[in-house]
Amino acid sequence: MDGLHLELLPPLLKGFKTTLMLTALSIVAALAFAMLAGLARMSRRVWLRWPAAAYVEVFRGTSLLVQLFWIYFALPMLLDIQLSAMTAAVLALSLNYGAYGSEVVRSSISAVPKGQTEAAIALNMTPSQRLRLIILPQAWRMMLPGFGNLQIELLKGTSLVYLITLADVTYQAMMLRTYDLSSTAAIFVWLLVLYFAAACALTLLVRLAERRAAAGRS
Repeated sequence: MDGLHLELLPPLLKGFKTTLMLTALSIVAALAFAMLAGLARMSRRVWLRWPAAAYVEVFRGTSLLVQLFWIYFALPMLLDIQLSAMTAAVLALSLNYGAYGSEVVRSSISAVPKGQTEAAIALNMTPSQRLRLIILPQAWRMMLPGFGNLQIELLKGTSLVYLITLADVTYQAMMLRTYDLSSTAAIFVWLLVLYFAAACALTLLVRLAERRAAAGRS
């Protein structure tokens, strides 16, 4: 049992709770950004389409680490506001992965057969009714695999937030390593195990959602 270094687990699990909270909040916010940006990019209104395209290109084309530093260190100075490390981390992660998710939304909606929209128009449905009742339910099933992959990437991206002093599981691991270099191997093994467990849980949730969506379709 000594070889497992179980004494490392309490501080790591404390940080793991922060990682899970950060991941959950960021996934919800990223999904919202993805849906809004994806729909805006498909809009006929230029004043919606261009800002959405600019957001997607900027956040996909720049480093998540730079975005994290910019939101935590630079933005408060420019706007004279105070952001907690958790708020900055959620913003950076959700904006970054929301930009990638917008492409999943856009491609999935585009994949819905045009005949579905034409049939809805023939039934005198409004654009919002067509989107809510006809298009999105079908597109959602196609979005799930892509969203599942992005959730895993977002989870792994949370390992960067220790650089803005957010006490997540990686932060705790680095602190433990500072105090005891001889336990470095054990610390990183536990870190791998915890991240892998969280990734497996997210994968399972997505698969359950896919089965539920498939059952609803059948």
